[in-house]
Parts: sequence; C-alpha cells; structure tokens
Amino acid sequence: MPRPRQALLNRQRIVEAATALIDTEGLAGFSTRRLAATLGVRGPSLYNHFGTKDAILDAVADSITSQVDVSYFGEVDWREALRRWGHSYRAALAAHPNIVPHLAQGPGRRPAALAMADAVYGGLVQAGWPPARATHIGAIMRYLVTGSALGSFAGGFVEDPGLYADQYPHLSQAHRLAEHQQRVDEGAFTLGLEALIDGLSRTYERAIGPLPPLPQTGEAY
Repeated sequence: MPRPRQALLNRQRIVEAATALIDTEGLAGFSTRRLAATLGVRGPSLYNHFGTKDAILDAVADSITSQVDVSYFGEVDWREALRRWGHSYRAALAAHPNIVPHLAQGPGRRPAALAMADAVYGGLVQAGWPPARATHIGAIMRYLVTGSALGSFAGGFVEDPGLYADQYPHLSQAHRLAEHQQRVDEGAFTLGLEALIDGLSRTYERAIGPLPPLPQTGEAY
C-alpha cells in the first residue's frame, strides 16, 4: 500500500509553524531542528526555502509587520494617522511578544517593515515635517510600541499584599495590578501615545505652523 503523500513544504507553511513555535516556546526555544520536527520533515528541507535560521526569523517578523495598517498616512491628518498606526502596530506585536526582540532590531531587508517605514516617513514629510524630524518621529514610535509590546508592566507585580505593606507603603495597591493587566497596560500605552502626539503637535506649531482642529471621528481606544 503506498505511503500517504507528505504535505508540500513551502515558505508560508514554514513561517506559520515558526510563528507558532516562537509564540509558545520563545526565541530561546526556537531552532531549525525543532521547527523541522514540528513540520515532520528533515532539517535540510528548510534550507530549500530559507538560507539561515535568521532568515526564518526575519520572515516571521515581517509576516507580523505586514498585519500593521499604515494606509492612514497621506489619507488623514498626520496626528490621527500616528494614533491609528500606533494602535495597529502595538496590537500586531502584542499578539506575538516573543518575536519582538528580533523585530525591534530594525527593518533590515524585510519588505513589509521597509514598506511600513516608507509609508510613515512619506506621510510625515508630506504633512510638512522636515525629513530629519520625520525620521525621529518614526524612531520614537518604534521605541514606544516595541517597549509596550515586549512585556507587561502590570504583570510584573506579584499578587501578594504582604510583600508591599510594610516596606513599600506607596505600592499598597500594587498587588492588584496583575488582576487588571490588560486595562493597565493598554491604558498606559494610550496615555503615552496621546502625550507623544500632543507634544509633537506643539513642536509642529512652534517650528512649522498652525494645525487645524482634528475632526471628531467617534473612535475610541
């Protein structure tokens, strides 16, 4: 009786399996041998599609970056574009925090990452920002988003009231942070993003010119 045919290996299947493996085991637990075993193939089969382990990591990072919506730049006011991009960017990374250290190294040669950088930079320059400042804004946003997605602030506090009661009186409610982790972390990111946009708006008006009021879109984050 003939053996069942093995599912064809392709780049998309490798990237999907690598993403799932990194999500569950982290970068430290990721290896081409482990990935090949997950896919039910021999290690050398992967190298028919990717030259190195880093190339696989780049493909995983780029597949996540491709989920970020940058369509707002050039379509809406740059402040609103930054706001929407920031939330979309964070959502994509927060869903896969284990890849963030690799992704945060920069776009390298990754197509989706370069396309995102191009859209953001082009949109900001089109809005009147000098090229150097547009570069700075893109960098600041990357620091904010990747830092936020890399780990949970609220999740870093243990749920033990006794730990804080005597030695850390100003942290008497810190044991409750983990219980409200999502609300705390998302609220902190939103506050930071709004403060950044507000500060950039003031900088723009001082250096470039007045800004029109933003329309009320009814969207809330």
